[in-house]
Amino acid sequence: MPQVRVIGDDGEQLGIMNTREAVQLARSKGLDLVEVAATADPPVCRIIDFGKFTYEQKKKASEAKKKQVIITVKEVKFRPGTDDHDYDFKMKHARQWLGDGDKVKATIFFRGREITHRELGAELLGRLEKDLVDVGEVEQRPKMEGNQMFLIFAPKRHKSPKQQQQQQEQAKTEGTVKQGPPVPSGTGGMVQS
Repeated sequence: MPQVRVIGDDGEQLGIMNTREAVQLARSKGLDLVEVAATADPPVCRIIDFGKFTYEQKKKASEAKKKQVIITVKEVKFRPGTDDHDYDFKMKHARQWLGDGDKVKATIFFRGREITHRELGAELLGRLEKDLVDVGEVEQRPKMEGNQMFLIFAPKRHKSPKQQQQQQEQAKTEGTVKQGPPVPSGTGGMVQS
């Protein structure tokens, strides 16, 4: 009969026992005997409520998943001859997505002979880069893949407008609104040079 090292339900070491004795001890307490380290010599088993154990494991996993930040990549598509109104419309969407913390992939699709005018696509992506410089930074420079040219933007590292607004509201409710430096006394608020 193989032996196992047993740990009690309170974490106390109960020592090395026969497997049958360990199972009987667990059943007498209304709990389960669960192997936690199979490679140890002798294997380590723990007396626990297995249903409660699995529930807690699932709960920990779901908590970790909630804290996980998911970044999605959204795409805006252009053509080399995209007019100003369409460009502005798509640029505003890209600005909004970057503000929300998502990445943006700007793609220019060339059809037929348009591929001979790659400079038009590069100009369009350069214009987009200049327009989004305050909310995003270029993660991947313009690149050609087949008949498409694309550029990937990532949100700026600093806090998004939503986060800044939430932080300001929180500071107001706590009464810790930051003020400018104090004015030296005796000068009447005027700066002397």
